[in-house]
Amino acid sequence: MNFKPLLIHRLLTATGILCILSNLSAFAQDVKFSSSDKRIEQAFAWAKDMALHYKGHPADPVGPWYESALPPRDAFCMRDVSHQSIGGEILGLKRENQNMLTLFARNMSASKNWCSYWEMNKAGKPAPEDYRNDREFWYNLPANFDVLYASWRMYLWTGNKYYINDAVFVNFQEKTAKDYIDTWVLSADSMLNRPAHPNAPVPFNESDSFHRCRGLPSYSEGVPNLKTGVDLLAALYQGLSTYSAILAGKGKSAEAKAYALNAEKYRQRLETDWWNTKDNLYFTYYGKDGKFGRDEGETFLLWFDALKDTTRIKKTLSHLASKTWNVENTSYLPLIFYNNNSCDKARDYLLYLSDKNTERREYPEVSFGVIEGIVQGLMGIRPDARSQSISTIYKTTGNGNAGISNLPLLGTVINVVHQGTKQSSLNNAGKLQVSWKAMFYGDYKLAYANGKQLPVKHATDSWGKHISFAEVTVKPGQQLNINVK
Repeated sequence: MNFKPLLIHRLLTATGILCILSNLSAFAQDVKFSSSDKRIEQAFAWAKDMALHYKGHPADPVGPWYESALPPRDAFCMRDVSHQSIGGEILGLKRENQNMLTLFARNMSASKNWCSYWEMNKAGKPAPEDYRNDREFWYNLPANFDVLYASWRMYLWTGNKYYINDAVFVNFQEKTAKDYIDTWVLSADSMLNRPAHPNAPVPFNESDSFHRCRGLPSYSEGVPNLKTGVDLLAALYQGLSTYSAILAGKGKSAEAKAYALNAEKYRQRLETDWWNTKDNLYFTYYGKDGKFGRDEGETFLLWFDALKDTTRIKKTLSHLASKTWNVENTSYLPLIFYNNNSCDKARDYLLYLSDKNTERREYPEVSFGVIEGIVQGLMGIRPDARSQSISTIYKTTGNGNAGISNLPLLGTVINVVHQGTKQSSLNNAGKLQVSWKAMFYGDYKLAYANGKQLPVKHATDSWGKHISFAEVTVKPGQQLNINVK
């Protein structure tokens, strides 16, 4: 049976939705997406094929892995894996995600000043392109906080407490939140006066990148004489916020509060020190000469959710949209723009990244970013393991239809169909019960689940958009169709 024509045909009639959901289990158990927006459907199909092409060989010594670095290296990098992990989970690469993130956490060491290996290869070794020995190696300081944030998102998506409770990850959390910050002089009040090369090898060779970049304070690698990058502040904010959330979930409320307050200090410094009132944009780096400058880096302010002022967010989004960035940065943008009320531009980025004429679209982050942009962005699917719940909201640029099947999350498998902006369906095809928060843009008075009236609730998002929603429990094998009026 051909899934895509069947899905689109039935999406066009309200009575067909439940038929779709009841038949989804008959299809092969890999994620499928279909839409009345055929270009986005094609983008997903391309991205899925490309991303799965990067899956490592089962016999590789490193264990399960997928390409997440420059493809000729047969390797995976901390930044790339942190970004690609949700896309990988969507595509069924859970063993790969767990293995790679565990390896990064496990290989943190005091001899590397609480760094891990920036990049590992399929042989299970630190990639020689970035590592000579524990005193001489390349390392970008936002990486620890990025991996911490990624492991938290993996827990929220999968429900697998291994990512927050296993001894390897607990050690990584504790050392990152304390020793790593102390060792690399990263307290909130030190970001502009910290030494440019703490923990540098002795004797120090400025021309050796394994000396000069042993603790590069940014993901931006093209700025000479860099002392601090704005993305490092954003990473610190999110990393400590994440650790606070982990501690709160374990009932350690006093510690959680302390780390949340510490995280906020970085965000306040970001807003106070790094906003350029002349250009109404953030500076992105601070040099050894004591001067601010601007290069790449704004992407991570939004990726790490470090901005709260919607006026400044709009300025930042506008600036990002005004330029062509490398594909690594651009691969973050579909989800970022969907998350920030710019659905038309998010769709443009999905199409740009998947276009055959886009230079370097084969870089692994691109395909994984497209997958996540469609599932979490366009489809608005967000699981939260803390409450075994799923929220959905269709962020379409029109009033079309879209459906995704065999989507693994929270220890179960779901199928979601949006028919226009007033009707969504969820089928729980797995074995665990979930709570579903079905959200719709607009101010509606009535909500129905399979024809039975439900209480409808209302909220306003950070952009002032009205949202109506209904909450229901979906048991294993159950399917519900919710519509609003």
